[in-house]
Amino acid sequence: MQLKTSRTELARVVGAVGKVIESRTTIPILSNILLEAEGDRLRLTGTDLDIQATASAEAAITETGRVTVSAKLLGDIVRKAGADDISLDLKDGRLSVKSGRSRFTLETLPASDYPDLAFGTYSAEFEIDLAALFAPVSFAISTEETRYYLNGVFFHSEEGERSVAVATDGHRLARNRGPELPAFAGIIVPRKTVGLLPKGSAKVSVSDTKIRIESAGFVMVSKLIDGTFPDYRRVIPQNNDKTIVVDRDEMMRASDRVVTVSSERGRAVKLSVAPGSIALAARSDAGAAEDEVAAEYSGEPFVIGFNSQYVRDLFNVLPAGPVTINAADGGSPAIITGGLDGWDGVLMPMRV
Repeated sequence: MQLKTSRTELARVVGAVGKVIESRTTIPILSNILLEAEGDRLRLTGTDLDIQATASAEAAITETGRVTVSAKLLGDIVRKAGADDISLDLKDGRLSVKSGRSRFTLETLPASDYPDLAFGTYSAEFEIDLAALFAPVSFAISTEETRYYLNGVFFHSEEGERSVAVATDGHRLARNRGPELPAFAGIIVPRKTVGLLPKGSAKVSVSDTKIRIESAGFVMVSKLIDGTFPDYRRVIPQNNDKTIVVDRDEMMRASDRVVTVSSERGRAVKLSVAPGSIALAARSDAGAAEDEVAAEYSGEPFVIGFNSQYVRDLFNVLPAGPVTINAADGGSPAIITGGLDGWDGVLMPMRV
């Protein structure tokens, strides 16, 4: 292998595929990036055995070849290089990296030993901005490893209906509806994969075990979570007849102010809802706080408590403006909606 390429381009593709690679692994080759030089492209691939990412850069290739080299070392070299161009030269199992007057020699491992997740067939293909669909629900992904089937975004599409992305950790749920797509069975996309999705419209292919995303020369293949996502429709209340409309920013600021008296992570905030206003209160061993915001409500007064961080998480994905809270009573889940078309959230109450 012998080639020359732009430092900027090489930094871009090393950064794109390097995000997949785990910093600590007991399998040496998984610390490496696969380099493949052919035609006028240098293609780089990284994997952690669950996700595989591939990106390519233009290159002037004198000699084709394939090899793997440390992702961290190559990334550091490219980032610190002072010249605009970088040359790669593979000889006797070592990769020489040159940039201006700087020269590095890196140990390599055979490309033939590098795992490949790309094989397989897919049952459905479509174009969609998956990152935009998943973004407003990803905060609700569970981190509880015992319920591994909640450690991702549930994504499905049924005939004649809009596609749906859902995430929940059992305390809050977020659902976002996207465009109508070809029907496919529901899949659970892992948390790490969700965080690596390219922005903008992409070609997406799905099967029972994998998802493939292709966008602007970047290709990512990921295994799916092998589990059964619970029937989320059953936990979304259908008869919440108490409707409260409040300003998003005012509600977030007031909630943040009253929980100042508590140092606990899961700080509870009590909402006393009455016609025209919501009184917020929080209490701890250190003291107590109260605040109030204007609200559109004309029903009977009631009290409900929420985890203040969960309130912030749900409100945070909505644009500034009015937010609607639909509740049944102080002991039942509430539905949150706002200025985001197709999005709704469910928030479980807390004792206060």
